[in-house]
Amino acid sequence: MPCRRTGHGVKMRGAGFIFVALSALAACSPQDVARQVSARTAATVVYPVVNQYMPGPQASAVTNCITTAATQGQLEALMRDVGTRAGTDTERNIRTIAASPDAQACLAAQGLPGFPA
Repeated sequence: MPCRRTGHGVKMRGAGFIFVALSALAACSPQDVARQVSARTAATVVYPVVNQYMPGPQASAVTNCITTAATQGQLEALMRDVGTRAGTDTERNIRTIAASPDAQACLAAQGLPGFPA
């Protein structure tokens, strides 16, 4: 941990930040952490599909809405395509999630276009 010398001994920098970071992590349940990991992993599958229809910044925001609205089961289905080109079933799953009320509300709240059906 970085330290700096002061006139009265050594003072640790960043200790407060580490305490806050650890406190924040402790507040997360294992399920929340698993969901976040699943959503980030699924986003690597969703983004290239969405990016075919809209520019990067919009595609990133739409991808976030889709992965946030997806159920854990949907995220797991999307994660199966990590490292491969998305096929017809994957694209259909992405469109289904994008058409859900939660995804539509997210898109509308951010002024984003809907994902093509």
